[in-house]
Amino acid sequence: MRIGRARLVVALALGLFAWSLSAQPQQPARVPRVGVLSDETPSLGTSFDLIADGLRSLGWVEGQNIAFERRYAEGKEEILATELVGLQPDVIIAIGTAATRAAKIASETIPIVFARVSDPVGLGFVARLCGPGGNLTG
Repeated sequence: MRIGRARLVVALALGLFAWSLSAQPQQPARVPRVGVLSDETPSLGTSFDLIADGLRSLGWVEGQNIAFERRYAEGKEEILATELVGLQPDVIIAIGTAATRAAKIASETIPIVFARVSDPVGLGFVARLCGPGGNLTG
């Protein structure tokens, strides 16, 4: 159920971004960039694979109309979060508590969608589940 909700949140965020781009047809087409920070290893990165599959089913295909910058933290969450923020992605997907914490510290402006966080209110990532406030949601 959580993965389904995460897919929906990511799809909505990207859909709103794409809609805002289409409102100005005089601009050249721009491919949205999504930063991915995961506490999983690349060989076991199944959480992002599920999100990418959901986006593909909605027409977002990597290399065609969306670009992913993946970072698998393996204990280096803070360094890699700062690196991702420097790339100025349109949104960051943070997978896991440590990755979410590092992304929150690294940026107060880039939208961050988190997954696999057990208590986002208790951990201080969001104010409330129904109205997260700030730049984090999950």
